[in-house]
Amino acid sequence: MRALIVSLVVVSFWAHTQAMAKESAEDIVLEKERVSITWQDFRSFNDVKPVNQGRTKFAKRVFNELSDYFSELAMSLPEGQKFVITVTNLDLAGQVFPASFVGLGSGGQDVRLIKDVHIPRIEFNWQIVDANGVELSAAEESVKDMSFNQRHNPFFSHEFLRYEKNMLRSWFKRNMFNDIAQN
Repeated sequence: MRALIVSLVVVSFWAHTQAMAKESAEDIVLEKERVSITWQDFRSFNDVKPVNQGRTKFAKRVFNELSDYFSELAMSLPEGQKFVITVTNLDLAGQVFPASFVGLGSGGQDVRLIKDVHIPRIEFNWQIVDANGVELSAAEESVKDMSFNQRHNPFFSHEFLRYEKNMLRSWFKRNMFNDIAQN
């Protein structure tokens, strides 16, 4: 009987491990107006840690918000062109700490503390394709904003992902307008 129970526990653990491996390998693909974004193996990203909700739910909220913002940026592309992005890593501004570590008592909630040393970063591959799917331009990017907390940020202080959006806005303005002008 004991051997049967041990066998069931081992099989159950193996099945759970396989299910978790399959779930962690899944990509999240979001199609927005003029943008297709794949968030590749998001469980391996450096920092998409929530402070007050489940990790998967928070990650999907982050991905939806940033996908909407990529879509907004892509509206400056010429008619008929599409921005295709595969995000391979994301590190949000700040770092998550237990509330007790930052002097907020022994409450159960974590806190994202924004300090200059915890900069936002994103790594992705992108393509601009025409209406027929022909690649017009492509590159691999590693974008970071080392002065995210010192420079002008046009987003409201209470806006979700304001540092990441400002980093993407600056990158798009600096890099993509040349590609748009060439095509």
